[in-house]
Amino acid sequence: MTNERGKELLSYLPDYYATSRVMSANMDAQGSELDQLWQALDGTLEQYFVSTATWGLDFWEKELGISVDTTKPIAQRRSVILSKLRGIGTVTVSLIKSVAEAYDGGTVNVTMQPEAYTFTVKFVDTRGIPPNLDDLKAVIEEIKPAHLAVEYAFTYTQWEELKLTTWGNLKNFTWGEVMTRSWS
Repeated sequence: MTNERGKELLSYLPDYYATSRVMSANMDAQGSELDQLWQALDGTLEQYFVSTATWGLDFWEKELGISVDTTKPIAQRRSVILSKLRGIGTVTVSLIKSVAEAYDGGTVNVTMQPEAYTFTVKFVDTRGIPPNLDDLKAVIEEIKPAHLAVEYAFTYTQWEELKLTTWGNLKNFTWGEVMTRSWS
């Protein structure tokens, strides 16, 4: 027996079939088919949940009116879908924060400046500009009230963090890497 389902099928039969090569081969073949069926069923079930979907992301994107771009990494596509799902309803600071964190995968602070009719989205955990910022901007534009402007603030390496290293240690990095890497 080469598969678990075949062994399971054989266990349902009377004991005298346990030594039969014909029944063993038959159950092994049927068990292989059942293994493939269960694998296909599990794969299909995974498409019903954004966090596990792969080939089903196209359906989610079409359903939510998101343009399908299969060249983007799966994690980015999932974050766009999740933020779109979270962005349904009344727009609040916590909703904007939740949507932004779905894209970034880290902590985001959202602060309102009502007198200036703006709010700021600051990326706390992510150094530099997040890779899918354009997608996030599009979703924020879609869910925010029309009278509010949005500003984005990014976190970079502070000079204080570089005091513990030398210029010799930094020569192997580009300026962009120095500014976006954690040195503590």
